[in-house]
Formats: sequence, C-alpha cells, structure tokens
Amino acid sequence: MPKIKSHSAATKRFQLTGTGRIKRHHAGAAHILTKKSRKRKKRLSSGTLVADCDVPRVRRMLAI
Repeated sequence: MPKIKSHSAATKRFQLTGTGRIKRHHAGAAHILTKKSRKRKKRLSSGTLVADCDVPRVRRMLAI
C-alpha cells in the first residue's frame, strides 16, 4: 500500500507543537490593515491552536 500524501497547502499553514497540538495563524491579517485597530492587528499577529473539532480533519490533511 502506498504512503498517504500530505496536503501541500496544509503543511504550509499548520505546525505541530512539542506536545502534539496543532498551531495556526489568524485570518484577516494580510491586507486592508489601515481600518483595523492596533489592538486588533496585534491579536491577529499572534498564533493560536486549532479547535478540537477541527483537529481530526487537519491531522488527516497533514497525514499524521
């Protein structure tokens, strides 16, 4: 049986932490930043963890 290929876009967007959880970036931080407050942009720049309900789907895309 052949190896399962990982989803190329997913490998660029998600990262595993040391404890095995999955990190992601916030959406909406790439452009049209002039109308967003400094507080909002600061929050968007920090990463967060993938929601528990989405973890199985992301794991399947990452083939882990």
